Amino acid sequence: MEKQELVAFKEIDMEPFNDAMALISGKWKMNILFCLSECGTMRYGEIKNVLGNITHRVLSNKLKELEDNGLISRHEYPQIPPKVEYSLTKKGSSLLPILKMVCDWGKENCSDYNN
Repeated sequence: MEKQELVAFKEIDMEPFNDAMALISGKWKMNILFCLSECGTMRYGEIKNVLGNITHRVLSNKLKELEDNGLISRHEYPQIPPKVEYSLTKKGSSLLPILKMVCDWGKENCSDYNN
């Protein structure tokens, strides 16, 4: 790369990208979002069953982080036993095209993908 190209490269505003990645990065957040995008509203146990080997602590933390970031909503019903449902918010739903593109890319480019 020439010096002029390096100067232009340094001027790229990385802040929006970094902010977006902070909301969705990590081992489980995208999995949870994809799960909710495919299944719709889900209860905690359903999410846990779909994701498999995620621990209760990690799932609880990631759901809380996604809720705090406005990507999912949590609806608690006042009953015994407690019933809590999670769903994508409008902000979370705006990620659906990106999630679909990642899924499509994985189908096309990951050699271990099984149909």
